[in-house]
Amino acid sequence: MTHMPIAMDNHWLPFTNNRLFHKEPQIFARAKGVRYWTPEDQEILDGSSGLFCSAAGHGRPEIADAVHKQLMELDYTPHFQRAAPISFELASRLSELLPDGIDRVFFGSSGSEAVDSAMKICLAYHRARGEAQRTRFVSRAWGYHGVNLGGTSLAGMVGNRRDFSGVTCDVVHMRHTWNEEQRFTRGQPEDGAHLADDLEDLCKTYGGETIAAVFVEPIAGSIGTIVPPKGYLQRLRKIADKYGILLVFDEVITGFGRTGAAFASEEFGVTPDVITMAKALTNGTIPMSAVAVKTEIQQAVIASVTTDRPELMHGYTYSAHPVACAAALASLDIYRDEKLFERGKAMSGTFLDGVFGLRNLPQVYDLRGHGMMAGIQLTPGKAPGEKGSIVQRLLFKDGLHVKATGDALIFAPALVSEESDLEQMVDSLRRVLGRSDL
Repeated sequence: MTHMPIAMDNHWLPFTNNRLFHKEPQIFARAKGVRYWTPEDQEILDGSSGLFCSAAGHGRPEIADAVHKQLMELDYTPHFQRAAPISFELASRLSELLPDGIDRVFFGSSGSEAVDSAMKICLAYHRARGEAQRTRFVSRAWGYHGVNLGGTSLAGMVGNRRDFSGVTCDVVHMRHTWNEEQRFTRGQPEDGAHLADDLEDLCKTYGGETIAAVFVEPIAGSIGTIVPPKGYLQRLRKIADKYGILLVFDEVITGFGRTGAAFASEEFGVTPDVITMAKALTNGTIPMSAVAVKTEIQQAVIASVTTDRPELMHGYTYSAHPVACAAALASLDIYRDEKLFERGKAMSGTFLDGVFGLRNLPQVYDLRGHGMMAGIQLTPGKAPGEKGSIVQRLLFKDGLHVKATGDALIFAPALVSEESDLEQMVDSLRRVLGRSDL
């Protein structure tokens, strides 16, 4: 395949060492199924579903057709005092997948927007109930909740906070749940539920009546797949209820079959008050996110305003974009018709067998995983994150794309992957992680 040189100076790439990229660019030109191809036509297996987005694989004609049809019918409409029928249809479809009682949906365009929207909704709810003093949030060390100002405040990853501390909100952090004794644990660790008591300690320190909500990822994804200890999420739920705090699950990564159920809240048997989602909502095809809340949260906010004005003074130009709604509905149809959530659950054993078969390789320090999501912690390099960058680039050259955060690889193939695809991906990991010269 012939290709023209790319002028790269004008595009400032996100979360990228731009100087290194310009020296050694790694570019995807096309995609189909669970594979990418470079402009030079090198095949790259997609080991992270893009960025955990493309659960049904790339290049789905069903989604392309639905998007084209919607573009020709209604390409854009504002959702400020106006609406499109398709947005109500999507909200209704999502309510069927969500836990009972969580059936009010607010749309945005990214996981970061969903998190900031959720924070505002939590504040509005408490104000509506006469508890406007609840302005503090609780998050967790090693947590990731996007990069808008609210999500940056919630962040428990120092690299995402360090340069922006002057603009952060009032957030206090619990400890993360990983420890050395959990190394090479498959699924949920047996011990560690007591770490949820950090929320109780924070209530005693700051006053539970000042805390609006606690935000956690059911599985801490971006840091490298930290699976919650057994009983941990249940204990958080109990403490939050005790102090009148809203429990928010950030399911931007874990939503739509990644854990073997529609949402991780179902997988782990804990119902939060609020769920954020994005990524696989449209199979990654068009930016879209959503915040789903319990019925009583929306009802309280609406009932608190009696004048002719919006009850929630918040929204985005692209909230409930009709073309994004069409992509989401087509994606939900694929998940349902091809039983992809069930497929992911059935395939998890084979997937995790492959992952944990990497245990004794020289570059592997720890392995973690649940469902169709695994973390591979690398042995320390000369400086934090250096080895992760090297390994990620070597894997690309070997024909495998995976997400790296610092020295952790996040391995999360599409739910449509075949066993032969998984074997090829694991073989690539084995070749690179088996090297002793890194």
